[in-house]
Amino acid sequence: MANPERDEVTGTETTGHEWDGIKELNTPLPRWWVWTFYATIIWGIGYMIAYPAIPLAHTNTKGVLGTTNRSELKAEMKAAEAAKGKFLAKMKKMSVEEIAKDPEMREFAVHAGKAAFKVNCVSCHGSGAQGAYGYPNLNDDDWLWGGTLEDIHYTITNGVRYNPDSNEDTRTSDMPTFGGPDGTLTPEQIDAVAEYVLKLSGQKHDEAKAAEGDKIFHGDAGCNGCHGDKGEGIKDVGGPRLADKIWLYKGDKASIVSQISKPKHGVMPAWKSRLDDATIKALTVYVHSLGGGAKS
Repeated sequence: MANPERDEVTGTETTGHEWDGIKELNTPLPRWWVWTFYATIIWGIGYMIAYPAIPLAHTNTKGVLGTTNRSELKAEMKAAEAAKGKFLAKMKKMSVEEIAKDPEMREFAVHAGKAAFKVNCVSCHGSGAQGAYGYPNLNDDDWLWGGTLEDIHYTITNGVRYNPDSNEDTRTSDMPTFGGPDGTLTPEQIDAVAEYVLKLSGQKHDEAKAAEGDKIFHGDAGCNGCHGDKGEGIKDVGGPRLADKIWLYKGDKASIVSQISKPKHGVMPAWKSRLDDATIKALTVYVHSLGGGAKS
């Protein structure tokens, strides 16, 4: 415009555009913004030159630095594997007890074991090792086969009832079927034993029937041979503890009667054929670190 018009209020030139009496001011951008904009353009051009950026027919420009996110990740992974390799090599030569006593090795084992647990164990024991119906909670103090480092390592390695015909090292204990045509107890006797188990676990029960069940428990049925005289459990044979409120298959009377009549038997895989020795040791230390094995 030869003679640019200026706004009377601000003194700023107008663009010559007007809408319904409203004129557009020709306000320049702040200088800092303009220079920042130019800087981003220069940075973008530099990035395209330095890194892979421009797509071609079947590939893309490689960039003068010759690096990619994948190559950087590969290098970082290689460095991490090298660092981890030192611990794994050392772990293979140590017992689980030695690993647990070495602060640095224990910390590594707990983290490695936690990662392995998420990949291999959460489907049964849960993401927090809290277990579920029919799957043991690994955070409490009830351990069928013991919760020491050695016990846990053996169980993870050889499993429980895992192909007992071909894996002689697997831990095996089967509760007899006391009910039905092949059982050794009548429905009335099973009911009495269930009342006694309710008493052992501190639940509401029929005292007269519990007294009768006590005699059967310690007599003809021989339940104390696996569960202990006071229902404390016997870990050498995998006999569950009955004198608390921690239950694998629920602790109400109907569930107890069902388990006495026709018991359920879970299976724990033997991991020695699936995981290397170092991973099994890491899993052992991690599971023990959850706290449940501290009193075992």
